[in-house]
Amino acid sequence: MAKIYATGRRKASIAKVWLTPGSGNMTINGLSIDAWLGGLEAKKLRVKQPLALTKQDTSVDIVATTLGGGFGGQADALRHGISRALVKFNPELKAILKPEGMMTRDSRVVERKKPGKRKARRSRQFSKR
Repeated sequence: MAKIYATGRRKASIAKVWLTPGSGNMTINGLSIDAWLGGLEAKKLRVKQPLALTKQDTSVDIVATTLGGGFGGQADALRHGISRALVKFNPELKAILKPEGMMTRDSRVVERKKPGKRKARRSRQFSKR
């Protein structure tokens, strides 16, 4: 079977995911997941969550590139991309992934700063005198 391509997004991050049948290897930006995320165990679990739910963690190889944002956004974008690739690989897996919220793009992004405000919504402290 050929490579399956899917894109995942979150905040300002984009993950391009290529999935092939294999032995469970995961390469992200040319590094293993342990080298890429270091000691961030919660983010590693988040990335591997779609594979664990569908019991595909030892039957597919994943090669991915991520860009934009930070590690949190990239990890969530990767999770979304892996989920979409798994559904292209086997459409029956959608019934497992969709109720867990893996197929939905999390569209929350940072709100822009408005003029006259300190942050997006935070006003300056009121001074009576």
